[in-house]
Amino acid sequence: MENLESIKGIAYLVSAVFFIVGIKYLGAVRTARKGNFYAALGMFIAVVATLFDDLSFELILAGIVIGSLIGVVIAYKVEMTGMPQMVAILNGFGGIASLLVATAEFSNGKAMELTPEIAAVLSILIGGVTFTGSMIAFGKLQGLVTERAVVFSGQHLLNLVLIIVTLAIGVVISLNPAMQATVMSSIGLGAFDPQGTMILIMIGLALLLGVLVVIPIGGADMPVVISLLNSYSGIAASTTGFVLGNSVLIITGALVGASGIILTQIMCKSMNRSLMNVLLGGFGQTAGAAPAVTGAQADIVVKQIGVEECAMLFDSASSVVIVPGYGMAVAQAQHVVRELMELLEKKGAKVRFAIHPVAGRMPGHMNVLLAEANVEYDKLLEMDEINDDFSNTDISLIIGANDVTNPAARHDQSSPIYGMPILNTDKSRTVVVIKRSLRPGYAGIDNELYGYPNTLMYLGDAKEAISKLISEIKENM
Repeated sequence: MENLESIKGIAYLVSAVFFIVGIKYLGAVRTARKGNFYAALGMFIAVVATLFDDLSFELILAGIVIGSLIGVVIAYKVEMTGMPQMVAILNGFGGIASLLVATAEFSNGKAMELTPEIAAVLSILIGGVTFTGSMIAFGKLQGLVTERAVVFSGQHLLNLVLIIVTLAIGVVISLNPAMQATVMSSIGLGAFDPQGTMILIMIGLALLLGVLVVIPIGGADMPVVISLLNSYSGIAASTTGFVLGNSVLIITGALVGASGIILTQIMCKSMNRSLMNVLLGGFGQTAGAAPAVTGAQADIVVKQIGVEECAMLFDSASSVVIVPGYGMAVAQAQHVVRELMELLEKKGAKVRFAIHPVAGRMPGHMNVLLAEANVEYDKLLEMDEINDDFSNTDISLIIGANDVTNPAARHDQSSPIYGMPILNTDKSRTVVVIKRSLRPGYAGIDNELYGYPNTLMYLGDAKEAISKLISEIKENM
């Protein structure tokens, strides 16, 4: 038996090393697939080692079969444009799993010592918030819930009160049964099972908190929210590891939690906002509310261009930078974008992609879409790698990326995006913007770039517009 425990300990250590190496490789686009493989291998080793415990293999096998079928169906059916929604759901699954495991440990009486009890309370709290928060994030991304921030008077005070009450209940749960019964009697619930009732109340409050902390966050902040909820799911998993006494779960959860927090901080820095500012909501509340160029920017004069003129511009360009945004994702235009890239390269042009950290609906969204279209990794350049080269670029082609290219972020102190690092597309010789309409981006403000003398607007669905552009360029060859 001791030998078996030693072998399990070594297996857990090996799997933890694979997790760490996997996260390291996931830090770069070129090595991301390798990192995913190492992390998956580490998880496989950990699962196999865990199966040597005294477990009910019938239930485990049923869970593996059902879960695998669901996973395969989802993986095949989900579009690359729906990847943010899928990530949000998976975060939620991680949270509810931690909640259910901690609740089960309370039910069977295993979480009776102080450390497991505290860990179980935290698992329920964080897991519940993660689950419903992720479901709301999914709803906002999918259009099932309004993308606007939902705010009401006293909202933050209500959240604070609920958090304090939930933590207080957690403290009571950790007390001895006699004190629990006393507390229950004092609030008129003496006829019920003290611990079981309080656990159910805490679960309900945790689930409610998850809804309340995400609904005041607008659509513009969804990349940050997804990253933060991913961190929450990791922290919940780590606390569940303490409940179960499972070292690999503690390590894995801690890695996910820490890396998620780091990524969240990077995303906030890219938006020039603090995490607290994101959590309190406000940015993106008016997303999509304005029908056209209005307000303070009403003097913007947009110069539209047709496909023939656009093709002539690209025909003579020797350096092109493509800036993808959510417009490319919505139109599923990544494949025609790659086709345009290949066509321009055949004509001798140098083509690269400028990726802003918060372009799209989740971290790395544009990288995933372009990789799916088989665009080489070395053409995908981060903001700090390409920003200085825009002044030497003939054409910057912007596909639906609005706020991340708005020069107002540099000088307009009244703008909600003031101070946010942006792509310097305005410094290119010519800027061509493909958009379905002149509606503002998530920040709810007009992009002053559209009125610049070197900017031309090519209105239309990205996939259709680029397909026409490709055909026109080929005719001119």
